[in-house]
Amino acid sequence: MSMMPSPEDKPAETLDTRGMLCPLPVLKLRKRLQPLAPGTRIEVLADDPAAWIDVPHFCTEQGHRLISQEKGAADTLVFIVQKAG
Repeated sequence: MSMMPSPEDKPAETLDTRGMLCPLPVLKLRKRLQPLAPGTRIEVLADDPAAWIDVPHFCTEQGHRLISQEKGAADTLVFIVQKAG
């Protein structure tokens, strides 16, 4: 029996920052999170290697929850971030 993620576990949207270099992925994430309701999840795609460190650091500093981070296809970094609150 496979467990399907509940709707609140699925990211509300994807923020594609591929092609952007530090600090733009984190700045775009910060701006995109501002209007979202607390607890909302967002998927972030990045290909800047610095994002591997920058996104978790941003989450820690701002109180957001880093649900997951993984390396996907074509050197794309995939993060799931849940807004604090």
